[in-house]
Amino acid sequence: MSRLAGLRVLVVEDEYLLARQLERALAREGAVVTAVAPTVAAALAALDAAPLPEVAVLDLNLAGEKAYAVADRLRAASVPFLVASGYDAEERDPALADVPHLAKPLTMVTLARALAGLTGRATG
Repeated sequence: MSRLAGLRVLVVEDEYLLARQLERALAREGAVVTAVAPTVAAALAALDAAPLPEVAVLDLNLAGEKAYAVADRLRAASVPFLVASGYDAEERDPALADVPHLAKPLTMVTLARALAGLTGRATG
């Protein structure tokens, strides 16, 4: 059984093809993608729906709009998340220094390991 089996994941990503690729890859690993949100508004709406995701993958730059409000809402709801970004380490926001960052392009092995670590699931 996959370490992500049944894990509820919110994907916040504005690049359509990448978002769909993440959605399919997570589903193959047994995760349940609760929503794919391409905008800040869509992500916030997804967080207003029940049940909450158990973890989120967050792109901070959504078509030029920064997703800090989504990060704040995830923290307030105690939903662990990671940032998937094309930015270099030097360009990361210090306010998110405590949040795991994964460089794009993502590999499923790296993403699955990071999500399992965030949720305390076995990383086997």
